[in-house]
Amino acid sequence: MLNLPISDLRFQISVVLLSTACLAAAQDIELKQVASPPVDKPNSHYVSNRAPLAVSPFVKLPIGQIKARGWLANELALEASGMTGHMEDISRWCKFDDNAWVDPQTPGKPGWEELPYWLKGYGDLGYVLGDAKINNESRRWIEAILKTQREDGWFGPRHLLASRDCNGKADLWPNMLALSILQSFYEATGDARVIPFMTKYFKWELDYPDKDFLLGYWPKIRGGDNLESVYWLYNRTGDAWLLALAKKIHTHTANWTGGVANLHGVNFCQSFREPAEYGMQAADAAFFKATENDYEQVMQQFGQVPGGMFGADENARRGFGDPRQGAETCSMAEFMHSFEILTRISGSSSWSDRCEDVAFNSFPAASTPDQTGLHYLTCPNQISLDPADKSPGIQNRGTMFSYSPGAVYRCCEHNVAMGWPYYAEELWLATADNGLAASLYAASEVSAKVGDGTEVKLVEETQYPFGETINLRLSTSKPVTFPLYLRVPAWCAAAEVSLNDSPLAGQGKGGGYIVIDREWAEGDHLTLHLPMRLSVRVWEKNKNSVSIDRGPITYALKIGEKWERYGGTDAWPDMQVLPTTAWNYGLVLDPKDPLGGLEFVPHSGPIAANPFTQSTAPSEIRAKARKIAAWKADAKGLVGTLQQSPIQSDSPEETVTLIPMGAARLRISQFPVIGNGPDAHEWKTP
Repeated sequence: MLNLPISDLRFQISVVLLSTACLAAAQDIELKQVASPPVDKPNSHYVSNRAPLAVSPFVKLPIGQIKARGWLANELALEASGMTGHMEDISRWCKFDDNAWVDPQTPGKPGWEELPYWLKGYGDLGYVLGDAKINNESRRWIEAILKTQREDGWFGPRHLLASRDCNGKADLWPNMLALSILQSFYEATGDARVIPFMTKYFKWELDYPDKDFLLGYWPKIRGGDNLESVYWLYNRTGDAWLLALAKKIHTHTANWTGGVANLHGVNFCQSFREPAEYGMQAADAAFFKATENDYEQVMQQFGQVPGGMFGADENARRGFGDPRQGAETCSMAEFMHSFEILTRISGSSSWSDRCEDVAFNSFPAASTPDQTGLHYLTCPNQISLDPADKSPGIQNRGTMFSYSPGAVYRCCEHNVAMGWPYYAEELWLATADNGLAASLYAASEVSAKVGDGTEVKLVEETQYPFGETINLRLSTSKPVTFPLYLRVPAWCAAAEVSLNDSPLAGQGKGGGYIVIDREWAEGDHLTLHLPMRLSVRVWEKNKNSVSIDRGPITYALKIGEKWERYGGTDAWPDMQVLPTTAWNYGLVLDPKDPLGGLEFVPHSGPIAANPFTQSTAPSEIRAKARKIAAWKADAKGLVGTLQQSPIQSDSPEETVTLIPMGAARLRISQFPVIGNGPDAHEWKTP
């Protein structure tokens, strides 16, 4: 058995402290590494948790104060020009003139989760882009939703008040999505109608009989979404009865505190955070621990794969943990959102690390490069994106892999909309001690009040996650003292910081945040260097297979892609992607020096506007490999499951090319390892 280094080692961070003015001035700067900001009091400038809720280490900035640049700005623009930006044309659930969210009384009109799923992402897309057209279109829907409220507080389609799925009682799930829409709308516009609207609805919820509250599969599992909105309103009004409602919601939601309450992929991705959310009110660390335990339990059993996701091709199924199992696009968007929320309320940098893993390695490949279509399932090992039925290897019947903009993937085509806009909104966070934190790294600019209330602007220039260097330049109308927090990813062995071109000195451990607390002045600039090294991850629980990483990027085999239209329209085609080159390789790695045979090859020049395609991938890795002749697709065309490594192979050694996993629609990202010793196994035909 190979004994390869595992990437989640603890690392040391070196930081050198030196002032540009003089050493005496440098001695006044306190440089620290911390697990999270202090929480002795809340942020003074932005809406934060009110007592008795626990102070959140980080606070979300108002929408519009962060502007994405670089590749992320391009992903947002592609979303606007692609499927998400044209959902009213594509989706039968998003027709304004035939929708129960506009006309709640007329029977038979569609009106469940699809419209609010799409609108909560589409609305935020307009806000982060500053796109007047999108803002006007989303506002038309929001105005219609506001008009649906009854005198007693209920709003939305009337048929949801007596849902068959909820034993004839109210289905509260779609309204949870609509509440998120209204929260963003308020943050972006300050519309005075939102607060009384939500207050009236929550009074209706408080008065709704306990025996009928959160009935039905979806509402009961996903009550944490409702809880988040209640806390959002409480922090703005201070109405004490909202805490009673929060307790009612927690009590009637599925018990995520006692373990994993449900193995449906999307349910888990959005609901496992509920204990931590309620923990802000319960003032008990056990609730935060419950969320972490739920995450670890699912990832240890079903997530022993690269890309940050876990196998749940509808549900996570025991015995189905191979990298050929997929994750729904919905699951990715919800997992990223949960990680973003948990970063704020826990302060732990690990949730941002996990968010980046999904965002860089899994989420881009869920859509076509131009975002005109998506598929239901994205797998770490996926050799053909054809429309053929892959069940029972994949749980659901029908097409799950091919790309479509239409009604094939009913939930995902709408819910994908929130992925990149929400991500862009969380790049920077305010801190409880009136500072500013770089939580997720991407080229951007942010304006925020810090310290004594002075507004500063920071411009971030970087090619991260494909580049190692992050440059920050500050603008301020006057000198201001505040702490600046810089996340150090867990994979980084030695972060380096320079201030005004002079290295800073100090020592710290991997993970957490470097904090520089000083008086900042106009033109101050800072450089954070996050050296990225190649590493080999061994998945001992998944047949001793391996994956190759460099920093936050996992690399996958470059497989030739043949794109073909098989349906849809000229404007919105359904596409399949078929392999044109071999995929059945095992890696040849020296047990004594597993990195020795790997060559990292960066591409010259700036990265492309869209780096998540085969032709524009900013780098590649060359590796030694041998074909495994007996490793074939099964009868349904699904990649064969892994077998125990090391594997025998008489095939000649070849040099193969690996590209960033997010740029590989066809991919083998989890490899068998070739061996020739007495412990090497023969690959057996199933």
